[in-house]
Amino acid sequence: MLDKAIAITDEIAKRTDEVILFHSASGKDSIALLDICAPRFKRVVCVFMYVVKNMEHINRYINYARKKYPNCEFVQIPHFAVFSYIKYGYMGHWKDQKTKLQTMATLTDMVRKKMGIQWALYGFKQSDSLNRRCMLRTYEMEAICEKSKKAYPLSHYKNKDILEYIDRRGLIRPECYGKGQSSGQNITDLDYLLYIRDKFPQDLHKLYEEFPDCERLLFEYDYEEKKKKEESEKNESD
Repeated sequence: MLDKAIAITDEIAKRTDEVILFHSASGKDSIALLDICAPRFKRVVCVFMYVVKNMEHINRYINYARKKYPNCEFVQIPHFAVFSYIKYGYMGHWKDQKTKLQTMATLTDMVRKKMGIQWALYGFKQSDSLNRRCMLRTYEMEAICEKSKKAYPLSHYKNKDILEYIDRRGLIRPECYGKGQSSGQNITDLDYLLYIRDKFPQDLHKLYEEFPDCERLLFEYDYEEKKKKEESEKNESD
């Protein structure tokens, strides 16, 4: 039941009674990590980084978390990628070349200053990538960086471990686009676009308002699917 994650979180709780948790709302790591953090801290400030603000399919996860954990609160800020999208006019977004680019580190510092909280927690795992494995293995308990006051309680786990924890705890299931798990608001991922078109069409309209070229991606997909269907029907008739 993620015993190492609990031990790491308990260690952080010895040093502070409030933390910042970067929370993707609908992702499995965030769902599990908030469930571990909530009983161990007086205050948990969840930071959701949005690509498109106020999406219904995201808000339902945020509302779930607020109701389940009374000591958690949510702060919403633009994802660090959004600043690049604005600067270069990505996917038809209105352009402002004077926009200052941001990183996870600069956004973390901004939230720390605003909320008055030093320790920040993330859902990074060693199994995510080679770079993360190399980074995390240099830290205390392979998860705690005292110097930067950052911690990664899920460091030792794989995706299947997180999903098993969610099931055993009876938590809300993570979002699933297509055959895979949520990878956040990836606005060029066809599985994501098809999902919100089918389930949350009002969210698709919000997406188009910010990134109008996403409509072209779905148009091209529909065109290719129509061609495939017509060719298949023609072959069957022949």
